[in-house]
Amino acid sequence: MVLGGSRATGAAREDSDWDLGVYYRSSGGVLDPDDVRNLGYPGQVSGLGDWGPIVHGGGWLTAGGTQVDVLFRDLDVVEAWRANAEQGKFDVLLQAGCLVGAPTYLPVGELACCLPIHGQLDQPTTFPAQLAATAAPVWRGQAAVALMFARGYATIGDTTCCAGMLSQAVLCEAHARLAEQRRWALNEKRLITEAGLTAVQPLLAAPGANESTLADTIDAIQHILEIEAADKH
Repeated sequence: MVLGGSRATGAAREDSDWDLGVYYRSSGGVLDPDDVRNLGYPGQVSGLGDWGPIVHGGGWLTAGGTQVDVLFRDLDVVEAWRANAEQGKFDVLLQAGCLVGAPTYLPVGELACCLPIHGQLDQPTTFPAQLAATAAPVWRGQAAVALMFARGYATIGDTTCCAGMLSQAVLCEAHARLAEQRRWALNEKRLITEAGLTAVQPLLAAPGANESTLADTIDAIQHILEIEAADKH
């Protein structure tokens, strides 16, 4: 069992909840969520895999008036993703709560940054150099494609899809910058701030309502991101 999230990294606010990670090995027997339910705390406990492939499952509980998130992690799976990360390999998986998906090295970063409470873990001590070399261009390529699609949506005045593509571009560039700096991205929360891209926030708060204003927003965000949009031709 580990302490994770903002309480482990020192970024917690007074009202932040507590994130507890429960690591288990599926090769040694499947964790039973009923064991957590039977503790009797108010809240909800998911089945294994209910929350997605990266956030594997867990519970939102209240213990003594304190909000506690319990997160399940299969160490066999995380260690396989860790081995891939050390070779510069990763996938980006569809994950609830993530706009651009979650890289399979995200749980490896959780493992590196958590504070063990009970038991022992073999924790990474550095962000793999090979992963930094491969991840940044992958994310930046995705950002460039998102900018291209944003311009396409702007030409038809589709604010929703244009803003969505711009958000995707910003988050992908943020992932690229953290990877270049060999820093773990643990989720999309605070990712834009950690990447030094907060200047995009007021632009995305009011992206525009027609082709001209949307194009102005795209130009401004592209200038902040310092990347070129992809070109179909």
